[in-house]
Amino acid sequence: MGCVCGLDWSVRAVRYLGDSCPHRLGSKTVIPRWLEIGSLAVMGVVIVADLLFAYRRPRIPSTRESAIWIGFYVVLALVFAGLVLVFSGPDSSGQFVAGWLTEYSLSIDNLFVFVIIMGRFSVPRTLQQSLLLLGIVLALLLRGVFILLGVTLINNFSWIFYLFGAFLLYTAVQQLLSNRKDTEETESKAIRFLRRHIPITQHYDGTALTIQRDGKRMLTPIIVVFLAIGTTDLLFALDSIPAIFGITQDAFIVFAANLFALMGLRQLYFLLGDLMNRLAYLSYGIAAILVFIGAKLVLHALHDNQVFFVNGGKSVEWAPEIDTLTSLAVIVLAMAVAVGASLIKLRVEAARESRASPGPP
Repeated sequence: MGCVCGLDWSVRAVRYLGDSCPHRLGSKTVIPRWLEIGSLAVMGVVIVADLLFAYRRPRIPSTRESAIWIGFYVVLALVFAGLVLVFSGPDSSGQFVAGWLTEYSLSIDNLFVFVIIMGRFSVPRTLQQSLLLLGIVLALLLRGVFILLGVTLINNFSWIFYLFGAFLLYTAVQQLLSNRKDTEETESKAIRFLRRHIPITQHYDGTALTIQRDGKRMLTPIIVVFLAIGTTDLLFALDSIPAIFGITQDAFIVFAANLFALMGLRQLYFLLGDLMNRLAYLSYGIAAILVFIGAKLVLHALHDNQVFFVNGGKSVEWAPEIDTLTSLAVIVLAMAVAVGASLIKLRVEAARESRASPGPP
């Protein structure tokens, strides 16, 4: 109950800040207060129940179980979108769906880095679920902080849209230029640095952070995994919050989209498994989304320009406003093309290997 009240309090705070913001993308959304509180209560109960269940029964969920849970969370998000459509209108509902899909795609990229971390640190499968729980809770907390910070900045500094847009464009370029091998090499360097400077054992001892070894207190590898996951969550929070502010500035929708995107992330990790490493074009789809939203933010900043050295501080009239439906279409198309192309590549490679392998004598 305390968790739900805490969520309600935090969203009341960002809602207050958001309602006073004069620089909204799209039309102003009006979501009934009972729908906000009711949605938070349901989401809070579901997330807490899922986390407690996983904590008390640490195990590797089956493919069927993971698929059922993910389907449940997707249906829950669509039901919420339907309620927003009925009680607040198509613009609010469209903003939520576009924001949810954006955050979901960025969360999948976050999940890929989790796979690298788990592999590099040779985390036992039985411990991975507990560490994923930690990652999800950290992600929720960090995104909540950045939502509060983002709304405050937007409320006080209209030019922040230029910075948000430029940051997303820079992130997209980095996404395209860096590859997964670079990420793995970076992780390896970090591991070697930590092992040189901190006494760390080679083996895990359950979820213990430290153990006594030859009269000396040593850290277990799990503390390094904690640090790696926390750093990853921080970096992805920096990407994801400016991205969704490019779609909507309604603080409740921003919060809800992030919450629904993170629900089921643990099950998605076990469902996709090594497949994520083989989705070769996923990073290109995410980069395309970031480029689109970054450009949208810059166009919005030009349209509502108040920076004195840009067009004399006046609005740039030719700068178009991109509507929610267009944003939704671009996001869906980018992810569909990236995933579809990756799956086709996998099928072609499998067929090539099948032809190359010698048949039975």
